[in-house]
Amino acid sequence: MKVSGFTFIRNAVVNDYPVREAISSVLPLCDEFVVALGNSSDDTEALVRSIDSDKIRIINTVWDESLKEGGAVFAAETNKALAAVDPQADWLVYIQGDEAIHENDIPLIRQEMENCLTDNKIEGLLFNYRHFYGSYDYTAESRRWYRREIRILKNLPGMHSYRDAQGFRRNGKKICTKLIHACIYHYGWVKPPKNLLNKVRNFNQYYHTQEWIEENYPEVGEFDMRNADRLVRFEGSHPAVMQERIARSNWKFREVPDTSRFQSMRRRLLEKFEAFTGIRPFEYRNYKRVR
Repeated sequence: MKVSGFTFIRNAVVNDYPVREAISSVLPLCDEFVVALGNSSDDTEALVRSIDSDKIRIINTVWDESLKEGGAVFAAETNKALAAVDPQADWLVYIQGDEAIHENDIPLIRQEMENCLTDNKIEGLLFNYRHFYGSYDYTAESRRWYRREIRILKNLPGMHSYRDAQGFRRNGKKICTKLIHACIYHYGWVKPPKNLLNKVRNFNQYYHTQEWIEENYPEVGEFDMRNADRLVRFEGSHPAVMQERIARSNWKFREVPDTSRFQSMRRRLLEKFEAFTGIRPFEYRNYKRVR
């Protein structure tokens, strides 16, 4: 079984993306790892090259700044990395620059890939998500945030990144997946309010005009933490690759914001139903779950 990994990244240093940790977390699963390195204005290339592994292969890319509708540039860059993987690979492992997997999940993930390799009904593996928010000590739970997504897919013709690179499709159709008991740790929202404001301003330049950004996220002020419906204290362990970063930069809430009071009655009722049944009504699924 041959496994290729891939990702895209640009300006990881200035945007404080843990891309070094992200790549390192999945390297044990991969025989090679392709990085589509965008035209950065900082030391992102040096950061990637600081990873001590001969599995990594960098391809240099230039982002198309005109692709602003729905974050399409992220999918375009993902597809450049996808096109560069070893065509003989059986499985493809995708990780974004603000994500990581836990080392404790590596044996299970590898076993699932081996078990599903010859199952033609399965085209990808579906992961649960932990969205850390504001602090490494809290996760955000909201119906507006995706709770599962594809991060491993078979190397089949027609595979491509979809919309803003959240997930994948095959020839435009949803991929048939198996949900596995492993998590993606998502750290893109771990920043104090002021830094979160800078993040959303930078992020939205790939979705909207500068006028829209200034109107909705003016530079003066702090980020409104209501983006998370509910903050939950995280009692587990973080991936080992993240420990140094967490020890160095973990920002603490002086007072944990009560975000739940901003929820609508409808959302509160749906949240209670999900907590009781495990079912999320009206959930957007960028995949087909076979198993």
